[in-house]
Amino acid sequence: MFVCKQLPVLTTLEPHLPLLLPRVLELLIRHTTCPLARDLGDEGEPFRWDEARRAQLRAELDAYFFHLYGISAEDADYILDTFQSEASGLRNNEIAKYGEHRTKLLVPTEYERMATAGLSLENALVDGESYASLLTPPPGHGPRPAATPPDSSSQRQELHGP
Repeated sequence: MFVCKQLPVLTTLEPHLPLLLPRVLELLIRHTTCPLARDLGDEGEPFRWDEARRAQLRAELDAYFFHLYGISAEDADYILDTFQSEASGLRNNEIAKYGEHRTKLLVPTEYERMATAGLSLENALVDGESYASLLTPPPGHGPRPAATPPDSSSQRQELHGP
């Protein structure tokens, strides 16, 4: 128990859930995660794979958790640079795929927007009021594939991405 009390675990996320859950839910696009989506109150088909939209959702979540853990913008910037090795890792993979370290561009922008809105562990943001995602439609309302037979290879590609 002594070790558990030393771990950096947030004790309550409840006031933050209205903003966090739609983003998490939309990132759960695989049929294997459908039970979790159902537990979160979603009965629809998994969301369609959209690389740019998913990157923005992850950036919003990353920035939000940096704030909740009290991590400064400078430290967040440093942390984003550490997810790499000489040959691979987030930074190198994104530069190879997109020509830039996309996550490092997106997260600081959202971090600043959330800081301006007053986010802290004690002060939750309210989607559409104190903070608004840049995504249209808003998180949790992203596109879903049209209903097709479960064995359709086009649906599998649409759901799971490349």
